[in-house]
Amino acid sequence: MSVVAPTVPRLAHTGAVTQTRVIQSEWTKLWSLRSTRYSIGAALLLIVGLAALACGVVTHQWPHMSLHDRQEFHPLDVNLAGVQVAQLAIGVLGVLVITGEYSTGMIRATMAAVPKRLPVLWAKAIVFGLVVLALATPATLIAFVVGEAILAHQHIEIAFSHPGVPRVVLGAALYLTVIGLFGLGIGAIVRNTAGGIAAFAGILFVLPPLMNVLPVSWNNAISPYLPLNAGQAVMALTRDPQQLAPWTGLGLLCAYAAAALALASLLLVRRDT
Repeated sequence: MSVVAPTVPRLAHTGAVTQTRVIQSEWTKLWSLRSTRYSIGAALLLIVGLAALACGVVTHQWPHMSLHDRQEFHPLDVNLAGVQVAQLAIGVLGVLVITGEYSTGMIRATMAAVPKRLPVLWAKAIVFGLVVLALATPATLIAFVVGEAILAHQHIEIAFSHPGVPRVVLGAALYLTVIGLFGLGIGAIVRNTAGGIAAFAGILFVLPPLMNVLPVSWNNAISPYLPLNAGQAVMALTRDPQQLAPWTGLGLLCAYAAAALALASLLLVRRDT
């Protein structure tokens, strides 16, 4: 007696895998993760909240500050206090965007759906970069407005129209975006969450202080070209003699991020998932 196998209807053809469709997929995956909402929310809270807190402390302490401290004070330094901390949350999220899939094994399904692999990395970079830029830009603007409104109580605020201020405020958002992409590149290279975060934090936050063990001349020659110091040049209203020009420094940070993504793309097509 023969058994007739049931006929399974063929699924309708939905089209080829395109970069646009991969981007849409990565958008869905990014916002389906709780880590995305937590990290982005923490970064925005830090950018605005720490700016308000720092400006409030300065406003309260201003009448008791020495003449030297008043002369050294600049409103934008406290306005960007939150950015200095938020960069860690953004960078860690960049690592998690790619390493999270490796830790759960979802990367196998992703690469099976997109056999060429590279469109996945480009889609992650495009989606994550645009999300960070879209959220960081209004956050830095709000932090500036709130902080300067607080400083205005002591008449020590600075106007947005002051030369260089738009570049510093908007440059902070660009800086956070590139930092996030750098974290993404590091995560794609390491493919491990703990290792990726450790590598990201080591390169950005541990390496600069280690330069102090070198002779002063070596330290002064090398430190401006490290990723952290180079990128933060765009957030300095007045240029330090040992610091790169604002856009040159940000451009160098972009080059670091591009190099990390380029190495990640090379490894992606050569290694098994």
